[in-house]
Amino acid sequence: MHRVGSAGNNANSNRPRKEKRLTYVLNDTDDSKHCSGINCLAILKSSVSDGCNYLFTGSRDGTLKRWALGEDAATCSATFESHVDWVNDTVIAGGNTLVSCSSDTTLKTWNCLSDGTCTRTLRQHSDYVTCLAAAEKNTNVVASGGLGGEVFVWDIEAAVNPLSKSNDVMEDGCSNGINGSVNSLPISNLQTTNLSNSITAHTTQCHGYVPIAAKGHKESVYALAMSDSGNLLVSGGTEKVVRVWDPRTGTKTMKLRGHTDNIRALLLDSTGRYCLSGSSDSMIRLWDLGQQRCVHSYAVHTDSVWALASTPTFSHVYSGGRDLSLYLTDLTTRESLLLCTKEHPILQLALHDDSIWVATTDSSVHSWPAEGKNPQKVFQRGGSFLAGNLSFSRARVSLEGSTPAPVYKDPIFTIPGTPAIVQHEILNNRRHVLTKDTAGSVKLWEITRAIVIKDYGQVSFDEKKEQLFEMVSIPAWFTVDTRLGSLSVHLDTPQCFSVEMYSADLSITGKPEDDKVNLARESLKGLLVHWLTKRRQRLGSQALVNGDVLSGKDVTARSHSRIEVDGNAENDSIVYPPFEFSTISPPSIITEGSQGGPWRKKITELDGTEDEKDFPWWVLDCVLNNRLPPRENTKCSFYLHPCEGSAVLILTQAKLSAPRILKIHKVVNYVIEKMVLDKATDSVNTDGTFAPGLGGQLQHSTVGDGSFRSGLKPWQKRRPSIEILCNNQLLSPDMSLATVRAYVWKKPEDLVLNYRVTQGR
Repeated sequence: MHRVGSAGNNANSNRPRKEKRLTYVLNDTDDSKHCSGINCLAILKSSVSDGCNYLFTGSRDGTLKRWALGEDAATCSATFESHVDWVNDTVIAGGNTLVSCSSDTTLKTWNCLSDGTCTRTLRQHSDYVTCLAAAEKNTNVVASGGLGGEVFVWDIEAAVNPLSKSNDVMEDGCSNGINGSVNSLPISNLQTTNLSNSITAHTTQCHGYVPIAAKGHKESVYALAMSDSGNLLVSGGTEKVVRVWDPRTGTKTMKLRGHTDNIRALLLDSTGRYCLSGSSDSMIRLWDLGQQRCVHSYAVHTDSVWALASTPTFSHVYSGGRDLSLYLTDLTTRESLLLCTKEHPILQLALHDDSIWVATTDSSVHSWPAEGKNPQKVFQRGGSFLAGNLSFSRARVSLEGSTPAPVYKDPIFTIPGTPAIVQHEILNNRRHVLTKDTAGSVKLWEITRAIVIKDYGQVSFDEKKEQLFEMVSIPAWFTVDTRLGSLSVHLDTPQCFSVEMYSADLSITGKPEDDKVNLARESLKGLLVHWLTKRRQRLGSQALVNGDVLSGKDVTARSHSRIEVDGNAENDSIVYPPFEFSTISPPSIITEGSQGGPWRKKITELDGTEDEKDFPWWVLDCVLNNRLPPRENTKCSFYLHPCEGSAVLILTQAKLSAPRILKIHKVVNYVIEKMVLDKATDSVNTDGTFAPGLGGQLQHSTVGDGSFRSGLKPWQKRRPSIEILCNNQLLSPDMSLATVRAYVWKKPEDLVLNYRVTQGR
């Protein structure tokens, strides 16, 4: 698991960020499919003979799904959405409590049979949480391990149901204090403090439940297993040793050496005497914990072993990993059989009666025949080989070309996923993003509506990118990543508010064509329109008209922020068509406020109760109060001179200034207006631009985009006809000053434009 900056895991980012960011994740299809690799599996068997069995899948897309298993099909019956980064592992505790862990540093609990609402967020880890283990019989005990070298043992019932109602409130809001509270330590700093300090911090903040800490790992933990009774815990990771713990006290009981690389998978038998381990050294080892030694080594794989599952009697083991292969090995006779080969590395296995579920880095999940109740039946088919006990033995056999043939060619059935996006390019217009997925399909997204506007199919990504190139210059107002398998659009203040466009360029009807539209502001309004509606229903419209006072911030300190109002606040809440987000496949918001840490929810599922504890203050300030933060200068300075040899002169030799989105046809209008006005030296244009200064110098002048709204005809009908040039290149009337500067002028100095009267018109 690599350390990658995640969509919501702001505190783990090395880049300092003064304000919380808002991210929205675009969804291409309906909610019933994963769109990235499946990291984990869990099976809930019905206690009733004719009841429904469920499969739970946790994905790199940040969600878990519940599948109702039929005879030869699986139906998605719920999506569990709250994690803001990869879901790395999941277990079932207490009969019907689903526990999941994530790279967002949290554990979350859910009711297995609910509609997908998170019941509790548990924050104790300081880094990615990679693995979980549950006790079959001691149903409330769950252990968690992560990249911080931390292992915690949780009593899930106590963690989910604190002693009092006050604790219940505090746990979700305050226990998240590591990355929730404004004054709390950033997570990156917590890694340098010792564990007892971080626990004390939590206790004093929350007065809530604190798990048992199993201290001793110096490096990352990647695998855990627990005995059925919950009195034995084993862990493994990059230290290459298997550590054995008493989870009731968190004390170490032994350390087992033998592997030469990261330990990625662990299993314990029902008695807790035998342990199986799978490692990146390609070996599977069987340990006798009573004798504290390795009793067998199995060289079955040619690459890292990432997943293990055993038969109920612990007589056979199923194993998968980076070599794309699923093997069945008899632990006693050392016979091994290649069951199937996949197209993707295998991440986790779950045995279900006579079939086995296989999760891979692909977004689909497959069920294969396994004969779990009588694995010897598979060996009767022939094709088995004897597993060596040295890691290079299988690699040598593989190089010699004697790879065994797989027993099964096709799975019993497949739960399909959506291909993950693996390549993207933000186009120059800063509203469209071109993507390519694992199936090779190229699509064009409009990020201000979160929809696919064109599916090009399997075409060349680079060729399509060149075809879609536009010679326009617009600042970057958002960033994008595809870590979750779909497009995540990140908005950071104040950068996101740096782009404005004319309403005419966005084809917005009902607004003057010269009105400037801030793309981030309108996008935020579109994203939160459902939230605003619910909020209006709860509070009444009066609160929205008056604007909301944000607590915890000095509003007067921001009083110099530029306020943009289109009419009154009620009219300004209108969402324009270019910013209407899809309700069929609505995007999900990932963000955090002043308390509680990061969260994720679909925009249509916001209930109106969220406030500054949940949202960044600048988002609410924009959406509720129409306020935008101070931004960098959006003006472009330029000189306007006649072309060489031109007989036409206008009184404007000083530097001019205009919005960088101003179109060249506005400059044409400006020149024409100067030509038709009286030539008196004290003439003044509609913006008060020109007046004699000291020493005969002209003052710095401004070309306003509103200078020609009234009393002037469109530029095309003007007489005389004017052309504008830059670097002797004729400019299109629809080019903006920013585009001219970027693609024609290409110099750091102020832009120089030349004008001339077109002959023969």
